[in-house]
Amino acid sequence: MAEQQQELELAEKDGKSKKMLIIIIAVVVILIGGGAAAFFLLSGGDDAPVAAEQATAEDAANAATTSQEAQYVPMPRPFLFNVAGTARSRLVEIKVQLMVRGEENDTTLKKHIPLVEDALLTTFSGASEEKLSTQAGKDELRQVALLNVQNTLQPITGRKVVEKVLFTGFVMQ
Repeated sequence: MAEQQQELELAEKDGKSKKMLIIIIAVVVILIGGGAAAFFLLSGGDDAPVAAEQATAEDAANAATTSQEAQYVPMPRPFLFNVAGTARSRLVEIKVQLMVRGEENDTTLKKHIPLVEDALLTTFSGASEEKLSTQAGKDELRQVALLNVQNTLQPITGRKVVEKVLFTGFVMQ
């Protein structure tokens, strides 16, 4: 009888030790999973503060630029060029003013007028008669001219100097 009781006690101890081993393994798995989750959550956000700081700096620069008074810089001469039409060539004259913000951009633009004139004349002379005949075509030409002027001045000045290209006169004969 004593032997049977010893076997029962050993069986109980084995059962308890197996249960304890399972509990320890479960705790270790939970701790490892929690640690991995914490690592991924905390280490994945390093780029977000940098991007937020850059966005904030850009917003501040844009706010400073747009809060300055708009100034209009007229091109010294109208742009005259020929456009090939379906029946005949047409002569086009476009008078342009450029909108900038702030004295610094105004001075910079006036300094680089020949470069801007070249960019505008190149853009305008590449247009077709069909494009220049419609308002949508003129608007598209104005946007392309703005992009070309900005891309021309960007390497020299390091910033966008011109905000808008405005047609103050447009004649096509």
